[in-house]
Amino acid sequence: MKEITVGAKIENINVVINFINQGLDETGCPEKMRKQIDIAVDELFSNIAQYAYGENVGDAQICVGFENNPKTVVISFADKGIPYNPLEKDDPDVTLSVDDRPIGGLGIFLAKNIMDYISYEFKEGKNILTVKKQF
Repeated sequence: MKEITVGAKIENINVVINFINQGLDETGCPEKMRKQIDIAVDELFSNIAQYAYGENVGDAQICVGFENNPKTVVISFADKGIPYNPLEKDDPDVTLSVDDRPIGGLGIFLAKNIMDYISYEFKEGKNILTVKKQF
């Protein structure tokens, strides 16, 4: 697995996406899958940047690795922010109009629907969210 540690700031989304895309390009991930993965990564990292540390800024560690048979990308996001399991939040009711739907929760909902696997754990003082996608 390759890893990168960046400040959990919105400005670093492109750094994270480029880091992950480098590995995806090396393994021959199809463009359509890569775009889907980019959307999920954008949403997940944005949540860390906006909520993990409150008013403070901390670091986020992103690890990317690959499995074979079938080819699968494995991405984990770790931060030492406020313990929070986004998978415990109810999915938004997407049948409601935008005006009637409460704000929030759509990013994790998108990630859950784009990726094949998603898990959360709080371990050794870290939030760790792991996602997988076959391609």
